[in-house]
Amino acid sequence: MRCACVDIGSNTTRVLVADVEDGRLREVMAAKAFTRLGRELRRTGALSDDAVALVTVTVAELVAAARAAGADRVRVVATAAIRGAGNGDALCARVRERIGQPVDVLSGEEEARLAFAGATRTLERPLGGTIAVVDVGGGSSEIAVGTEHGGVSWSASVDVGSSALADGCLDSDPPCHDELREAARHAAAAFAGLDVPPVDHAIAVGGSATSTARLVGPVIAPDAIAAAIVKLGSAPAAEVARTHGLEPERVRLLPAGLFLLAAAARRLGRPLDVGRGGLREGACLELALSGPSHDP
Repeated sequence: MRCACVDIGSNTTRVLVADVEDGRLREVMAAKAFTRLGRELRRTGALSDDAVALVTVTVAELVAAARAAGADRVRVVATAAIRGAGNGDALCARVRERIGQPVDVLSGEEEARLAFAGATRTLERPLGGTIAVVDVGGGSSEIAVGTEHGGVSWSASVDVGSSALADGCLDSDPPCHDELREAARHAAAAFAGLDVPPVDHAIAVGGSATSTARLVGPVIAPDAIAAAIVKLGSAPAAEVARTHGLEPERVRLLPAGLFLLAAAARRLGRPLDVGRGGLREGACLELALSGPSHDP
């Protein structure tokens, strides 16, 4: 079955179209747009009419693209930005009116579960033992712990993501030493109170993780993080973006994402391997296995 997930996040709105067969995924198409809802939400507590209109049009375009790519089922989900918006329900109603199907506003627990499913079902090789999946988003970050076959047994969500942390701490381009130190301190505090079970493996998913892999490779460890921070602090975001094939907007957020990933890795006591799948992959898998369609 060909399924699609449109994900309304705090930084970006994305679509994934994938073929699902025997519980495995093959990506057909992916696209994204930077909609930056989290920044506006932190300023006003609600989304402006312009932001609502932008997201509505973006979601409609991505749903149409998924249909054009042959998706049999399409699911639209929303995460921290919409959970925290005073008028999140109004945005969801506007999108539903435009596309003719509902928006599923995910809880932090649901985000963690879908990210875990997407990460563990797209592994290049099976992993025995207990696995942690870290998903650093724009408005929140999740850790889920479980096994490949048993699913999630423990999870936590914290209301700190790369966009929130960058907007609060990183004003300069490139960020200065004091700003980086403050962002690192806030990131460490975000995970400080979590009593995470011991794990055998740790996987990082999400935009911060995949962008970090462009800078330093597929393993997020202390030396790799230090090297990445040096690169991000050595030149303006536009220059770093050109050098490493990233968007300038992503580069601006990346130091904050890196510090959150580093804090999670310290809490887990393990380096993080950058995964191949996350929330959208998990949503497509779940959609393929569900009974009735999410479509009208």
